[in-house]
Amino acid sequence: MDRRTLIKALGAAPLAGAPLSHAQREIPAPAIGAAVALPDVPLFDGSTFRAADAEGQVVVVYWWASWCPFCAEQSPSMQKLWDAQRARGLKMLGLSIDRREEDARRYLAQRGYTFPSGMATPATERVLPKASKALPMTLVRGRDGRVLLAEKGQLFPEDVEQIARFL
Repeated sequence: MDRRTLIKALGAAPLAGAPLSHAQREIPAPAIGAAVALPDVPLFDGSTFRAADAEGQVVVVYWWASWCPFCAEQSPSMQKLWDAQRARGLKMLGLSIDRREEDARRYLAQRGYTFPSGMATPATERVLPKASKALPMTLVRGRDGRVLLAEKGQLFPEDVEQIARFL
């Protein structure tokens, strides 16, 4: 076998025994019952999501992106959940994984979404990493700080509505 054929056969596979970089390691969704910390996050509306203010509250963390077709399907349900349940004490933190903040801001404004959102940054990822290969990603943290729900991928509207049962 010549070198060109061998390289094609191997593709971009890492060399056997070579350590995986952080970007190559798969990050799983948190397990149900696992304790989850929340970061403080500057929000697009100029306020700040403060982890201390969310203690003892049910918090929905929703990772999304303006370019994600599955997020486009789920986000209207997330807005409905926010509108219907925030008066009952629901806290929400949307984390955009867009590369440019202006894309995320424009997306929210064009669609009239008001659920609290900011950018997922390396600082937020150190405290609360998003599961790899998952968008949208929805996590519900209970009053005790433990995971009640962690779903990778799009939720149906009725699944989003069911999040209210945790309040």
